[in-house]
Amino acid sequence: MVSDARYRKGGVGDGNFFLPGFNMPKGLEPLLPVYQRGILYGDATVREAAAAGLGELITITANKFLAGPFLIKLTGPLLRIVGDRNPSAVKIAIVQTLGLILTKGGPVLRAFVPQFQTTFVKALSDPSRQVRIEAIKALALLMPLSTRVDPLIKELVATSLGKGSNTTAVETAGMVAIQTATLEALAVVLKHGGKKVKVAESIPSSLDAGKELLVTHEDDGIRESAAKVIGYACELLGTDEANAVLQEYVLDKASKLSSCSVETKHGIACICRRVFSRSVGQEIDRNIYKSVSSTIQTLMKDDKTMVKEAACVAIGAVLGSSTEFKSTLSLVEKNIVKCMDTNEELPVQQAVANGLCVTARLQSGVFRTQEGLVLINNALKMAMSGAQRVQFSYNDFLWIALDAQNGETGLEEYLSLAHFDNAKKMQAIYSKVLAKIKTVNDDEL
Repeated sequence: MVSDARYRKGGVGDGNFFLPGFNMPKGLEPLLPVYQRGILYGDATVREAAAAGLGELITITANKFLAGPFLIKLTGPLLRIVGDRNPSAVKIAIVQTLGLILTKGGPVLRAFVPQFQTTFVKALSDPSRQVRIEAIKALALLMPLSTRVDPLIKELVATSLGKGSNTTAVETAGMVAIQTATLEALAVVLKHGGKKVKVAESIPSSLDAGKELLVTHEDDGIRESAAKVIGYACELLGTDEANAVLQEYVLDKASKLSSCSVETKHGIACICRRVFSRSVGQEIDRNIYKSVSSTIQTLMKDDKTMVKEAACVAIGAVLGSSTEFKSTLSLVEKNIVKCMDTNEELPVQQAVANGLCVTARLQSGVFRTQEGLVLINNALKMAMSGAQRVQFSYNDFLWIALDAQNGETGLEEYLSLAHFDNAKKMQAIYSKVLAKIKTVNDDEL
């Protein structure tokens, strides 16, 4: 298969490859009946191979040779059998291929949106974690085609609160997994389709669901996903709602921080991270902003790793949303550097890197100025020492901070400011590591 061969010697790697025999009018037609029969009538192994194989064929065929009627022929059998009792490997292959079809087909598939939506929402309740992850990704791809997102939001809100039709007779552990996946899906729908909402209650109901689970649920994964929903909902509802949320769920609770539970502290850090990493973060009332910044810095010193880790990411979002970067940096820099220490627990070291990635995305270029030099130099140190996974996290930050995706201009800007030793180290890590990174998957930070 091409997916295996592309990384062998002489292969195209991550580049596009279109097989000449398929890239002609009706080039795929002779193969279609074989795959259709495998999908509809084969056993589990054959179905998985047929679904994955269809995805492979689509990948190596240019869009102009995938005519609308042909894609519709592919879509029908996949949608027909995805609801059958298939092993998780088959479901994963089917949902992934449906996602590829959505990517290639676009508006041609608009008539299938209800069936796609039903399929992906049902997959959110699947026992397999990977099936749920693929369903969330597929929903994001579906949003550009969807015109009626309000019923979808209503269903996801109900399921996230444990009231949906898919949640009956599910054990507690399974319910937590379903709620987490549903909240992640709700966040994706708000991100990619929130502006299509026509019913006034849709976004506020999402916000209320996020707030309810953020303060009441004992599972940290659900709190993190609920905070994500709150962040996107605040972005859609505007500054006043974001100010109110921060006042009620951060500052009012922070007034009694010493008596707060670990779960509450973790929730405070998560909500700050998500609200300030959205565009609405820069519009937050400055008095609220200063109080939040102080609260997060206190949480960075907490004795519970989970709280400290969440706060270290949140401070990156807070710093990135500052309208007075230089003065804010002078207040938070010392605490950030203190957590960039190989003596800290590994999750905390990684969390600081993730937080700095958020800052670099929100404030492009700040780490290539005199003000940002201390933090990027410390990040360079972390990228060259310590555990491998910590190095990977700081490599990602340096890649973003130096804008390595667009050439060596960012590196040159840094070198013009750095001292000789740091400049030499940065050149070495750039040529050996950063230049080879094609992309950094930080969409969820």
